[in-house]
Amino acid sequence: MDSPIWDTLPATERSAVDALIQRDHRIAAVARLREALPAGSRPGLHEILAVVAERYRELGLRFERYPTAPLDPARLAEEIAALPGRTIAIEALWDGDTDGWFVELVVLTDGTPAEHRLATIRHGSDMRLFNGTVPPWPEAQEAETVGRALAERFEVPFRFADPLRAGSVCREVNP
Repeated sequence: MDSPIWDTLPATERSAVDALIQRDHRIAAVARLREALPAGSRPGLHEILAVVAERYRELGLRFERYPTAPLDPARLAEEIAALPGRTIAIEALWDGDTDGWFVELVVLTDGTPAEHRLATIRHGSDMRLFNGTVPPWPEAQEAETVGRALAERFEVPFRFADPLRAGSVCREVNP
């Protein structure tokens, strides 16, 4: 790697940053790299992120997140059937992390625990906002299609509080 920032790090710090990257702890790697540099000459966040992204590439890893594979409703139905307790609802919930927004598909049961994460649906990072490819949010469309089908199969309500769809605060669909 040809980077003056990376070149100034001691070998032990390089190894520590690479270990964090190998575990996909991107933010921790950025923090470790930043803290390892002298306080008076620390580069900005963009420069440090560029170094971490380059380390990902050099280590054969992908810095950008892959979209999740399409959901398999038959496999998800098998997972739901194996859960403890009786299924009482299927929900889709927006969530986010440092990579962007995604939708969680959740099953509610009357057993313990009562909430079971069934799937995470992510169709790209929030870079899509800057290059104009969303909305519509394909993860919301997939969550609604699959969630509704599962709810109908198990004869339970489907709920999706989707603030991104005009005029919809919360949709509840009863079979």
